[in-house]
This record gives sequence, C-alpha cells and structure tokens, in this order.
Amino acid sequence: MGSKIATDRAGVSGDSQGFRRFSPRGPFLTIRFGPFTLDLGTRQLTRGRREMHLAPKAFELLAALVVERPKVLSKAALQERLWPGTFVAEANLSNLVAEIRAALGDQARAPLFVRTAHGFGYAFCGDASTMPPPEPRPDRPPCWLEWGRRRFPLSVGEHVIGRDPDLEVSLDASTVSRRHARVVVTADGTVLEDFGSKNGTFRGDARVTSPVHLADGDDIRIGSLLITYHERPLVMSTDTQARPPTA
Repeated sequence: MGSKIATDRAGVSGDSQGFRRFSPRGPFLTIRFGPFTLDLGTRQLTRGRREMHLAPKAFELLAALVVERPKVLSKAALQERLWPGTFVAEANLSNLVAEIRAALGDQARAPLFVRTAHGFGYAFCGDASTMPPPEPRPDRPPCWLEWGRRRFPLSVGEHVIGRDPDLEVSLDASTVSRRHARVVVTADGTVLEDFGSKNGTFRGDARVTSPVHLADGDDIRIGSLLITYHERPLVMSTDTQARPPTA
C-alpha cells in the first residue's frame, strides 16, 4: 500500500502516485490564469463575470492540472482520480481535455494553458497565481438537510450525498448513486452540484446540470428521494433606542 505524502498547497492532499487529491475541507484555493479565475471552493471557472460551464469531471481534471502545475500528470493517475477503480477508455480522458480547451479557447498544437506530453499525459503550462485567502467573515447561519425524520447538519465545507454508507449524507435507496451529488457550504452561501448521477439531481423541478445556489426551504430530489434544505438566520441583537428627553 502506498504511503501518503504531504503537500504545502491548501485544500489538497497527496496519494502514492504523487497525485494530489482535494480535501473535503477548506481552505479552498482561488487561482487566476490569463483572463480566467478558478475557484475550487465554489467549483467555478469564470472569465470576468461570465461563468464558463464545465462538466464535473472536466472541472476536476482542470483543477488537478492547475494545482499540480507545471508537473506532467500521467494518464493512468488522472484516470484513477476521475474514475477510481473503474476501467474506462482512454478517449474519455481526451474528451475531457478537449472540453477544457474549448472553454479556455486553447489549442492542442499551440497550447496556452493545457499541453499534451505525448505518450504520457497532460500538464498545465500557463502562468498562474494563487490568490490570498479572503478576510475572515462571519460564520454561515446553521443549515441542514432533512429527509423524513432524519437531519444532516451542514458545516462549512463539502458534504457528499450518496448511497455509500461512509458518506456524511448517506441515503440508502437503489435510485441513489454511491456518490450522487454534493453540497458545498461557504461564507457566501450553499451550492448544490450533481456528480453526473444516473437518475439525476433536481432543485424543485429543474435538473441540476451545473452548480446552483440553495435557499432556505428548497426541495432537492436525489434519484427518487425528496430532501429539503434549511437554514436558520443568525440572531441579531436588538439595539436599545434612546428615549427622547422629557419636557
């Protein structure tokens, strides 16, 4: 069994292949390159104020390459990270690289950001800088998911939803994938994202195809199961109003 290796980059941890996996707890990284910003906390790629849509696995691949820059990551290590314990055709990986290049306006023959190490793997080749963490902000209001009589408290960080009994939000139903979706709680709000599940994730009647923000009372359908998101506003103290002087 390979030994764990440490890393000095926030929000990631190492494995025996030298490939850093993202920690489910922050602090999350925000990285800028060219006109783009990659936010690992909200799982968003933006260009200015415009969000560039990437499929969940394409985002994972881009994040891995950017965090490990300028190291070349082997196809085998990338496939194990994206599809752990599953055999997939190599074309699946190259299709994700093509999706990333299309979002970045990059070209394989003259790459600005993602280059191919022929016969081995891929690397991020652009100039990038990690942004300093934001100033501390008040904690998020208490929030949780409810499924029938069960309540799942949500602290700041990532919470994966699925059938796997080891998950924080474990839902034992045949229509729920082992790793179905996730909820990310930050100081800015709570975001729901589907993991490409077979039976889908819905907020209300709308299928979740990219990260969406949640509000108190939102109904979420995970496969055939209905759960509800709740949050409690922070209790503010009441200021004492000065009495007007008596005549």
